[in-house]
Amino acid sequence: MQIDIEYTDTFGGEANYGWVRRATAEVPDYSSNLAIMRAAKAEMGLTGVRGETTEHGDDLEFRPYDRNTVLFVTFPD
Repeated sequence: MQIDIEYTDTFGGEANYGWVRRATAEVPDYSSNLAIMRAAKAEMGLTGVRGETTEHGDDLEFRPYDRNTVLFVTFPD
């Protein structure tokens, strides 16, 4: 399964897109959210960075602690 990843800055807690890094990654079908987020974080160089992950139905969001950034993971059709 392919995932699309966006990592960007925030302003006032909302995604700002003053800068953005985009990537795609391949993960095994039926991967858990934990495995998907690990792959996405590794792709963006955030391995080992702690934060809060939220599921929004059809996408995942990761907000690292002590950083004004957000990482989005979406699942294209």
